[in-house]
Amino acid sequence: MVIQAEPIIKAVENVTISSKLKTQNSKLIWLTPNGKQFTNQIARKFADKKQDLIIICGRYEGIDARVKKVLKVQEISVGPFVLTGGELPAMIMIDAIARQISGVLGDENSPEENRIASPDVYTRPEVFKYKGKNYRVPKILLSGHHHKINLWRSGQIN
Repeated sequence: MVIQAEPIIKAVENVTISSKLKTQNSKLIWLTPNGKQFTNQIARKFADKKQDLIIICGRYEGIDARVKKVLKVQEISVGPFVLTGGELPAMIMIDAIARQISGVLGDENSPEENRIASPDVYTRPEVFKYKGKNYRVPKILLSGHHHKINLWRSGQIN
């Protein structure tokens, strides 16, 4: 099933008119597996421009391609895979863009891409026992030596 062009175009027109958005001030995003790969850098640009985003996402077979010609959209993909619909990619984009906006995370140092982070994180207790085996937090993390901990997080020491 392919979504017809006219309902999508009318929906976008309705949104831009009813909310007093001007199409030229809004960014129209068309989610497609063939679009430009979405990254944190793109999310940052969208957040910095503080413009309204209208995300158009299809379902199953997609949307009539004439919508792209009428509305002049930017095609974006969240990854090299196909889903049943664009709802999840839209949520991914919204989350990634929102976290780039000052104050959303509460602390400017919160975004992981702005700090040294390792793929592994640990909680208490220091030793976790499971099926007779002990699993320990790496000793470096218990040392209190911040420089060495950062080196460990960046993979420079074991």
